[in-house]
Amino acid sequence: MKRFVSLLFWIVIATSSRAAQVDSIAIFSNSMHHTIKTVVITPSNYSKEKTKNFPVVYMLHGAGGSYSNWIKYVPHIQKLADDFQMILVCPDGASTSWYFDSPIDSSFRYETFVGTEVPQYIDANYRTIADRKARAIMGLSMGGHGSLFLGFRHSDIFSACGSTSGALHVSVITKGYGVELRLGDTAVNRKYWHDWSVLNVIDQYPKDSLAIIMDCGTEDRVLMMNRMVHEKMLKLKIPHDYIERPGEHNWKYWNNSVDYQLFYFYKYFRKTLGESGK
Repeated sequence: MKRFVSLLFWIVIATSSRAAQVDSIAIFSNSMHHTIKTVVITPSNYSKEKTKNFPVVYMLHGAGGSYSNWIKYVPHIQKLADDFQMILVCPDGASTSWYFDSPIDSSFRYETFVGTEVPQYIDANYRTIADRKARAIMGLSMGGHGSLFLGFRHSDIFSACGSTSGALHVSVITKGYGVELRLGDTAVNRKYWHDWSVLNVIDQYPKDSLAIIMDCGTEDRVLMMNRMVHEKMLKLKIPHDYIERPGEHNWKYWNNSVDYQLFYFYKYFRKTLGESGK
């Protein structure tokens, strides 16, 4: 029995020593003049392999969420960082920023923060592959909208983007989820409501190609938005992967979908960076 307990102890120690590292940091935003919390997950070999640089996936939370959601609600996310050999960065996007630079509130400049300032900070402070081919962005719900919005508008920064259960048609989300707080009156600022909805953002396909993945649950309330974007992408001949599987708008679904999203980026990075990932 003592031998078994001793063996179990060393297994636990060995397992914990291989666990990905989770850092909670504060990144100063020059555009908003204050620090914003961000979680950074590095693979377990990050501290040992000093000459190895890693691709990065930026992971956006949904409305009402925060930077800690992914690490809190997806217990195996550290294993994913290890398995796929990537750095995962989870910036705070405020409760309902929608990842916009608000035209009516200069204190909300989350397009600039997430699309520019966070990648600059991560590249400067972590061993990343500082190239758009090694950066992807994904998110859920509001973050799904944010990831495609930023992926298309900042294709010089990101080469791949993914949405899971994305609220992709903000033009119709006029009450209850804070879009009106960022974009203002639907009549006065009609152009923003129209142009900044992912359903219309995709009209301007960037000159640099994007790898795109979208998925949504078949019982999800935003399913029709996803189908509309998918069908429009088909019409515009925009290459993308689109998946529907059983599930609702909840963490049970996202706990499963994140595996597929990160595996998609893992395969993409291996293709663009070579088998070694460098």
